[in-house]
Amino acid sequence: MTLHFQREVDKLKKMILNEASMVETDLQKAITALKNRDEQLAAEVKEHDHEIDMLEIEIEEEALKILALHQPVAIDLRFIVSVIKINSDLERIGDLTANIAARTTEIVDFPHLQIPVNIISMSEIALQMVKDSLDSLVNLDVELAKKVCEDDEDVDNLHKKSYDLVAEKVKIEPENITFYLKMLGISRYLERIADHSTNIAEDVMYMVEGKISRHGQ
Repeated sequence: MTLHFQREVDKLKKMILNEASMVETDLQKAITALKNRDEQLAAEVKEHDHEIDMLEIEIEEEALKILALHQPVAIDLRFIVSVIKINSDLERIGDLTANIAARTTEIVDFPHLQIPVNIISMSEIALQMVKDSLDSLVNLDVELAKKVCEDDEDVDNLHKKSYDLVAEKVKIEPENITFYLKMLGISRYLERIADHSTNIAEDVMYMVEGKISRHGQ
């Protein structure tokens, strides 16, 4: 490994970790905004998504440049490939986070309605999954990555309850259907965030162990 190659890899590592920090911070803010129905904080999250989009493009370009110029092999190749995939998942988490923020600004007209408990639980588990997946990336911690994959089932189960809740509310509170449909949308966004966190965890396992782990395999 040449010194120039190592410097470029280190630069790429700093870029992906910076993106990860930005995504995690925005998700934390979005969940706080949701719980408090804070329009200003939600608007801040939506505006910041553009920065994550721009960084995602920079990281992809940097990774492809390294592949083209240095043609890395073995663990170095796995690292670059994993960064490209994790970069995409982080950008998608950023988009979904912005979507949660957008829905938050739309539910302030329903101050008399409580956010369903399962949505709050989902948000807390999904946020922890994001944190754990990124910690597993920083520390190359395979066991923590496996925990993230296991936690995904909890989010899936809570998401299914969201459908049941909306079906029930349609019957007994038809005048509030708009609110509960927005809750269902947020539930879907959180379920997808959990999926992308699982993807990141699986990519960490691939980076460390060299084995592709997808679809429960």
